[in-house]
Amino acid sequence: MTRRVAGQAKFKRGPKRIRAQVAETRVGECTATLALPTCYMNESGGAVAGLIDYYGIDLDRVVVVHDDIDLPFGRLRFQFDRGAGGHNGVASIAKSIGSRRFWRLKIGVGRPPGRMDPADFVLRRFTKKESDDVELLVAEAADVLKTFAVDGEEAARQYAGEAAKRLGIADPQSD
Repeated sequence: MTRRVAGQAKFKRGPKRIRAQVAETRVGECTATLALPTCYMNESGGAVAGLIDYYGIDLDRVVVVHDDIDLPFGRLRFQFDRGAGGHNGVASIAKSIGSRRFWRLKIGVGRPPGRMDPADFVLRRFTKKESDDVELLVAEAADVLKTFAVDGEEAARQYAGEAAKRLGIADPQSD
C-alpha cells in the first residue's frame, strides 16, 4: 500500500542506523516521506522514532498503517491519539516516540476463526477470495493517505469510513 502511494518514487535505504527503507514523493502540493521499516513489526518503534527525529516530522503528520483484528475484513478506520488496542507494533511506536498523538490507518482483517491464535491469523496468507478483495482494499487505503495529504484529516476520516460501502467488501452492519 505504501508503495502504491509512492508511485514512481524509489525506496532507498534509510538514514544511518534507522532500520527502514524511505521514499520521498509529491502528493498533491505536499512532499510525503514514506517509510517501510525493515525490522520486525513488534520492534518498529525505533525505526519510526528515528525517522521522525531525522526528518523533523510533526507527530500530527505521522500516519501508521496497520492491520486490526477488531475491524471486520474490508473496513478502514482513520484515527488520531488512540491506544494500541493490543497491537504490538503500534505499542512499540507509541513507547519509542513517547506519545500516542499520531494518526493510524487501521485495515480490518477480521477476527480469527474458532480458537486460532491471533498472531497466526494475521501472519497467514489470505484466501483466494480475500486476495481479490485485498487488492481493492489496498487501493482504497492508499487513497485515504492521499486524501489526508491533500484535503486533511476530516476528509481522510470520512473517506476511510465510506470505503467498505464503496467496495462492498465488509458487512455494513458489523462495526
